[in-house]
Amino acid sequence: MKSRTAYLTFDTQERHAYVNITPQVREVVQESGVKEGIVLVNAMHISASVFINDDEGGLHQDFQRWLEGLAPYSPESYLHNRTGEDNADAHLKRQVMGREVTVAITNGKLDFGPWEQIFYGEFDGRRPKRVLVKVIGE
Repeated sequence: MKSRTAYLTFDTQERHAYVNITPQVREVVQESGVKEGIVLVNAMHISASVFINDDEGGLHQDFQRWLEGLAPYSPESYLHNRTGEDNADAHLKRQVMGREVTVAITNGKLDFGPWEQIFYGEFDGRRPKRVLVKVIGE
């Protein structure tokens, strides 16, 4: 059994961002030498997400509009923000978009369906945050 662990760091200039991280994940899989296995990709911060979807700008804008409808940025509206934070909405958005994805590796490549890509979703940016990439297999 082979394994490889890598950490990706993101520091977005915006509070909200969607970053296609598929190329970085592919590189870690290639470096691992794993031909058959899985890769786990997870956000290591409670106000960021990792998810799989289409790399289409209109869809990303739809995500943002939908998430703002569910959990609008409104610091005075959330009990969590009594701690001095202003990011309760980011925690809620992360719950909806998810913490992690697992992708099969077949013949040394990510085994995706049509249009699937891996994204880092940032909901409280402007500071460095990490994503774990863990490859396991033969």
